Order: sequence, then C-alpha cells, then structure tokens
Amino acid sequence: MLLTDGVDVKFRTAAGTRSEKVWLVDFARPDNNDFLAVNQYTVIEGQQNKRADVVLFINGLPLVVIELKNATDESADIFAAYQQLQTYNSAIPTLFRYNAFMVASDGWFAKAGTLSSDYSRFMQWKTADGEHIVDNEVEAELEPLLKGMFNKRALLDILRHFIVFEKGKEKTIKKISAYHQYYAVNKAITTTVKASGGSGDKRAGVIWHTQGSGKSLSMVFYTGKMVVEPAMNNPTIVVLTDRNDLDDQLFDTFCNCAQLLRQEPRRATDRRELRQLLSVASGGIVFTTIQKFLPEEKGDSFPQLTDRRNVVVVADEAHRSQYDFIDGFARHLRDALPNASFIGFTGTPIERQDASTQAVFGDYIDVYDIQQAVADGATVRIYYESRLARIKLSEADQALMDQQVEEITEDDELTDKQKRFAKWASKEAVVGSTHRLQQVAKDMVQHFEERLKGSRGKAMFVVMSRRIAVELHDEIVKLRPDWYDPDDDKGAIKVIMTGSSSDGPEWAEHIRNKKRRTAIGDRLKDPADPLKLVIVRDMWLTGFDAPVLHTLYVDKPMSGHNLMQAIARINRVFGDKQGGLVVDYIGIAQDLKKALAVYTESKGKGKLTHDINEAAAKMMELYEIVVGLFDGFDFRAYFNKATREKLQFIQDAANFVLNITELDSEGRAIRNGKQRFKEYVTRLSQAFALSITHPAADEIRNDLAFFQAIKARLSKFDEQRRKRTNQEIETALRQIVNDAILSEEVVDVFDAAGIKKPDISILDEKFLAEVKKLPQQNLAIELLRRLLEDEIKSRSRTNIAQSRKFSEMLQAAVKRYQSGLVDSALVIDEVIQMAIGFREAKARGEKLNMRDDEIAFYDALAENPTAETILGDKTLRIIAHELVEGVRRNTSIDWQLKESVQAKMRTLIKRILRRHKYPPDDPATGEYTVSVQRVLSQAEVLADEWS
Repeated sequence: MLLTDGVDVKFRTAAGTRSEKVWLVDFARPDNNDFLAVNQYTVIEGQQNKRADVVLFINGLPLVVIELKNATDESADIFAAYQQLQTYNSAIPTLFRYNAFMVASDGWFAKAGTLSSDYSRFMQWKTADGEHIVDNEVEAELEPLLKGMFNKRALLDILRHFIVFEKGKEKTIKKISAYHQYYAVNKAITTTVKASGGSGDKRAGVIWHTQGSGKSLSMVFYTGKMVVEPAMNNPTIVVLTDRNDLDDQLFDTFCNCAQLLRQEPRRATDRRELRQLLSVASGGIVFTTIQKFLPEEKGDSFPQLTDRRNVVVVADEAHRSQYDFIDGFARHLRDALPNASFIGFTGTPIERQDASTQAVFGDYIDVYDIQQAVADGATVRIYYESRLARIKLSEADQALMDQQVEEITEDDELTDKQKRFAKWASKEAVVGSTHRLQQVAKDMVQHFEERLKGSRGKAMFVVMSRRIAVELHDEIVKLRPDWYDPDDDKGAIKVIMTGSSSDGPEWAEHIRNKKRRTAIGDRLKDPADPLKLVIVRDMWLTGFDAPVLHTLYVDKPMSGHNLMQAIARINRVFGDKQGGLVVDYIGIAQDLKKALAVYTESKGKGKLTHDINEAAAKMMELYEIVVGLFDGFDFRAYFNKATREKLQFIQDAANFVLNITELDSEGRAIRNGKQRFKEYVTRLSQAFALSITHPAADEIRNDLAFFQAIKARLSKFDEQRRKRTNQEIETALRQIVNDAILSEEVVDVFDAAGIKKPDISILDEKFLAEVKKLPQQNLAIELLRRLLEDEIKSRSRTNIAQSRKFSEMLQAAVKRYQSGLVDSALVIDEVIQMAIGFREAKARGEKLNMRDDEIAFYDALAENPTAETILGDKTLRIIAHELVEGVRRNTSIDWQLKESVQAKMRTLIKRILRRHKYPPDDPATGEYTVSVQRVLSQAEVLADEWS
C-alpha cells in the first residue's frame, strides 16, 4: 500500500503541523521516475553469495527479478530458471522484500509470477500491445513479455492496479494479472468512462472470458482501477448477481482482495439496506442480487435511488435468461439507477438472438476463448465420455406412463411452469429408479477408481433431484462403506443440498447450513483431504472453484449456459492434471453440440469438449512412436524374464535408447535418443492418464509400464529437473500400470547388481573393487550416489551442517559428470573418496573425544568461515560443549513451538558466543542472527534424540 498509495508524512511549519502524502513512485508521470536495470546483480546475505541475472529498480527499489537461462543449453530450461528464483528467495530473502513479481525465461519461452506462485501459476505474457498474440511454436515469448510488461507506463500500471494480495483460509496469496485480464480491464475502463460521460449511452460492453480463466479476479482488477479513475469522480460500483450463492462467492473474493479495492465491499441484505447503500452521495462497492430491485408490491415501480452518472453496474454472467431483461428485474434496476452505466462479465457467450442483453450492455469489449485459454495454460481441455445408463421399460409401461403425463399436462388450469414440472417429474422417476441407480453407482465407482489410478483428483456427480442425490449416495456407500462417515469433517463422499425440517429424518444428515457447506467445500478443494466425491443437484455448478476436480459425472438433463458453466468446474489448472473429463450417464451429447453452435456463432475458437476417443487415438499414435524407437531391440522379451533379470534388462534397454541418434540433412547429430524417448514417454503417459478408462488403454498398459521404467532409469541423473521428474514419476506410479515390474517381489538395486549393500562405516576395498568392475558405469555411479544420499539423509536428522556439506559435494560431482566435464571413471573415484570422507567424518567424535551432538554443534559453529581461524579447534569444542549443556537444560516438551522458550534459547546462545568472542555475522553491528539460527536449527533436529 505504501508503494501504490503513498506515505502520509507529518511535519511542522510556521503555521503548525501539516500532513502531506509522499509518493515513492510517480504513477501519473512515468518519466519522473528513475528506472534502472542492473545485470548480474550480486547480493551477499549471511553466508550466501548470489548473483541475479537482471534486477529492475524503480527509484532505488528492487521491484522485479529476472532469471535468464541459455537458449542453446537444453538442460537450462525455463523450469530451471524458475527453480533458480526459488533458490534466490530462500538464500537472499532481503532482495525480495520489495519484490512485485519475477520473470523466468530460457530465451524463447518466458513466464511471470509472484513470490507465492508455484510453477503452474507462472504465466506467459503473449502480446506487446493486446492485439497480436504470439504463437510460441514459431515466435519467441520473451520479446512480447518485455515489451508488454516493461514499457514504463505498463509496468507502473501493473504495479498499481494489477497485483493483488488475496487472503485465503490459511495464507495470503499474491497474484498478478494475466495478459488477457490486463488488456481487457484497461479496455473496459476506457469504454466505461465513455459510456458514463455526458454523451455516453450508458452501455460499457461485455467481457467474455471463458470459464476458469480468472473472470472473478478480472472483476476485482476492474473495480480496483475504476474506484481511483479520476474521470469517474469517486464512483459507486454495484456488483450484481442473479443468485445468493453466486453473490456469496463473488463477495468473498472481493473481500479477500479489499486492499486493492482500497475499501471494504458492502452487501445489501434486503431492499431497505440496498436503498440506504445506494443513497450515498458518492463512492462505495455494493453487492446485491437482482431480486432486490423488485418493488414491494406487484405492478409498482421501483423508486429512484440516485440519478448520478458515476454509478457503474457490474453484472456477473450477463444473459437475458439470468436477468429477465424483457419485462422484469432489469426494468426496475433502470428505474432505480436511471443514469448508471452497465458492464457485463461472462464466462459463456451471449446468444446471437439475445438482443436484449446487447441493448443493456452493448457489444463485446474483449473475448478470451477456450482455444487461447488452453494454449496459454490458463485452463485445461475437457474431454467427453458417454456411458449412458439406459433403463428397460416394456412398451405397455412406456405407453401407460406417456398417457399419464399427457393427462396431467393437458389440464387447462395448470400453468406452463407446472406442466414443465410434471414432465420433469416423470423423467426423474425413471432416471431415479432403484435398479438404474444401482447400475449407475456400480459403474461410477469402478470408473472413478480407475480414474484415480491415472491421475490424482476428485469428482462431482450432478443429479436431477435431491431424492436421487440421497439414494445414489446410499447405493455408493453400499458398495464402498469405508467412504462413508456421518461427520462433516470425515468421509470420502458427501451430498450437497439445501432443505427444511419437513424433508424427513432420512435426509437430515445431508441438509446443512451455509457454514457447514462451506467447510465441506474447503475439504473438497484441499488435495490432501480424503473427501473425493460430492453429489449435487444445482449447488456448486456455477462459481465454485476447486482446481483439484478432474471428473464431472452428469445424470441430469442440462443445456445452454447452465451446461457450459457446469462442465467448466473441471477445467481449472492443477498440478499435473492433463484435462477434465465429463462422463455422461443421461445423454447430453446433443445439448453439447447446441452449446458449441452458440459458442462458434459468437466467434469463439476451440471445442467445448473433446471426445475421449480423440485422447485414445492420440495415445495410440504416441505409443507407435515409442515402439518405433525400439526398432532392432525386442523390448517385449522383458515380460518373459525372471524378476531378478528384469532390472538388468531395463539397463540394456536404457543403453539401447542412449545410442539412438537423430541426424540432420548434413549428418550431424541434432537430438539424442534419451531426449526423444523421455519426451514421447512423458506425452504418452499424459495421454494414457486421460484415456485410462478406454479399452485401448488396457492394450498398452504393460508396455507403458516398461517404457516408464526405462524413463525413470534415464532420469536418475537429471538433477536440474529433479522436481519435474518426481511429479512425472508420481503420475506414472499412480497409473500403473507396473504390475509387470513389481508384481513378483521387491528388487534391491544392489542385490540386482550382484553386490551386497555395505554399511558405509565399514566401507572396504572389496566393495570398491566390485563397484569399479561393473560393466555399466552408469549403474556404478547410481549405486554410490544412492548409498551416499541415504547416509546424508540419515545424517541430516542429527547433523545439519555436515549433511549439507556432503550433499553439495555430491550434487556438484554429479553435475560435472552430466555436463561432460569428467568421465564416468573419474566421477566414480570422486564419489568413492567422498564416501570415505563421510565415513571418517562419522568417526571424528571418538578421535576428538566428543559426543555426536557436540560434533553437530561444532560443525554448525565452523560454518562461519573465520571462526576456526580466529578461535582455533580447542575453543570451538568448548563452545560446542557449553551449547549442548545449556540448550538441553532449557528444552521442554514442544519447545520448538513455543516462541517464549525459543527467545530464551536465542539469548542463551548469544551469551555463550559473546563470552568466547565468537566472530559475529556482521562485525559492524556485532549481530549473531545467522549463527544463532544455525545453532537453534541444529537443536531442533536433535530434540528427538534428547527426548
């Protein structure tokens, strides 16, 4: 806030005390600021010395950090740049104290994100002007990002209006606008100012951004910038929804972003409060539902609340069907606010024949369609699978039912609504028959459990009625009783619905108030929570955002906007999620086609859904490519091998892949087999995860398991990509698919290599000789690395400094080998010497007559590079002994969680260090902050040993 809204400074003058605002940045006059880009900016903090590629300063404040990787180095990709930024944030946090956002790039691809953004939330900025969108297949992303985000005016605009701190239940998340949000909001500000002017037509337009691409946040950015727009003179913003649950969700989003809005939004609970809130002279953000603009008596007009022109009505999901523009709510809204301007935000297109919506809001301001959202990674694709659950009715029964429905609906006294209800009720009775629900429950359980093998996620099941919701729940629980628990905080399945006391005791446990439903919603959104399936009728089909959802089971007729909004529940980006899946039990295919027709008529690009057969076809295409890479190698012989022979066969297959080389027209190697194989197996695994319920997936299941085993072997030395590889391995393990590898017995890598796994403390020449004689050098390195890593991990539980030292040495050795700086024989010798050094370090205590805990503190003290030189070994040993005794005396149960005890510990540690003249971290101030923290961290890991 100090950066964007200035600092209020009080000072004395001859006339008395005055207060003026001092601006750290001049947003109105960009050239009045000092912009500086520093290349290779070095930061020394404590014992850390890091050098950022580019740091951007505005008026001396380091607001942006950019990490650039070599475009010609295949291992130095954009993910490596992202990881480097995370390392900087951890090692030199003071550089990021004023950070607005960060950029990671490999010279071609480029993404921007904030300190709280995980990798999936670092987003491209694909346009320099909001018009031309680059295709990253043929155009680099870095240039449009630099031109689009870092021209002076745009950068200051982003800093002031397009970064938000959204308060969550557990933490605050810092978010930066995506490019489509930035340009759309700025267009909307321009059209709103024009519409509300003296000659304006009060129609600001419609923003159509496909569902899941951040529509709610776009509304926040728009409102935040509008409230400070000088031309609007402190406007009143009326945020309008058509349902209470949508009002709740959007209101919560705005409240969580109140800092950007510079005020707390208000919500009108009834018509009276609405009139009070809109009768103010100026300002304010007011939330309401359209129903509150109905007059108290039918046939009356709604009274005028204000005739000000600086009132903006922001409508969520602006469609005639929602707001009844012809003769209902919208007329009363215009009566109440005759000079207000209207702007609509929608996630679905407005139908061509919907002239009323255009008459109220105007034309499209900006369109961000499915095709672009998927290409940008803002959403994932949605796939469609038909699993129609048909019910058999005899011709006589069908005729009788049709006759009864016809008799009911021909009653002249029934309203059209009552007739529609009668037809709906008859269909509900058939769809909700006991036999059919049993059939659907059985199929759904099998299907969903198979889905979970392919990719982690959760599901929502949409049904026709509350009765069906309850009975389907009961049928599923019969099949999987362990999913059930009556406690809201437990169980894997819940029904989400409203009700009343008249519904009867059998429904009572499923009827919850808003607070309880919100708590269950939070459980569903939490990937770690065991709740994995919710059954709904209408609730949560719009506005509910749970990225972990990856499957939507539909057993309810839906069409139009309602259908498009419902299927969008599963298009959110989440972890390694490759797409969402709509499973159709009732037959919505034709409705999807009609919805697509509306979508394409509105000039939207991309499909609403992709048939699951498309994913299966792509899977088989990728499968054939991978099989083709094994030309000349019979990989299927693997499945006839004994278990102990399989690991050796995997090594042979990996070596075959390593020898594959692709040549260009001049005979030069342009891509090795390892890179090609890993790329295609990764893509095949992703396609398999989407197609896992398709019959074709069963045909390649075992072969894919083998391919993934080869890929895992080839990935062992990809240290720079370790995080990504771990995610891929996690996906592979869930998919499997690996019965053919792990079904017989657990295979020990040392045993498979014919070597008895040694205890590092008795490492001898015999073991080293066995390792050196291994015909496959990669395996030798892997054996040694795994042995050391196990020991380092074990040692980290008692001696942080020592484990960190050896871990860095091991990583450096492997990295030199990867980079081709040393051959396999040299790296084997280097790692062997490291292992010997590790063994000797472990035995050091006996030689120095020190216990293991004293050695751990000694090593922590020795991390200060000048300590050993100034004080000598003897004094450090004395300090270590005193620290152990002093810290142990002051520990208690859960002392690590008690700030008062930790404060006492810090004082004790500081006193001991000063008494022995231990060199301070900062000689100028005499501070021991880093050293004290090292000792305290070491004490925390020893706590279990001492207890």
